[in-house]
Amino acid sequence: MSVIAQPVDCPVDIVFVLDESGSLTWGNFELMKSFVSRIVSRLDIDSNSTRVGLVTYGWTIGTVINLNDHDTVASFQAAVSSLIHASAIATMTHRALEYVRTTMLTSAAGDRSNVPNIVVVLTDGLSTNKTATQVSYQCHCNYLHFITCTPVGSIKQ
Repeated sequence: MSVIAQPVDCPVDIVFVLDESGSLTWGNFELMKSFVSRIVSRLDIDSNSTRVGLVTYGWTIGTVINLNDHDTVASFQAAVSSLIHASAIATMTHRALEYVRTTMLTSAAGDRSNVPNIVVVLTDGLSTNKTATQVSYQCHCNYLHFITCTPVGSIKQ
């Protein structure tokens, strides 16, 4: 007998930030997509309890899925599945964090002021501008919850 877990009912706005730089392999990008899809399958998007967005980045901002773009798990998963690894020339994590703060976490992009925001950064761990990334993180950490994940086997020192 298999048990199917029910979605978690906890109002929240989540933005996934995916590294698509050249130092990250195509295979690891696919792992990140799978990870996001599996996490999202456990969230209560269909009843609007949870809103989910995504941005890819490298040298510049790539694909953007705003918090108000998808109102079902299936449509968000389809959008994630269609992402293509761009192999960007740099990993400008600070630019991605700034974009999330100034553009995605706004009411126009679907952010709700009455629920917590969570930003999940998926990267190989190597930011082109470490100092700017640390400063950007510190500027945001007072009001955002950050989770940073590094795919196994691809950690850059």
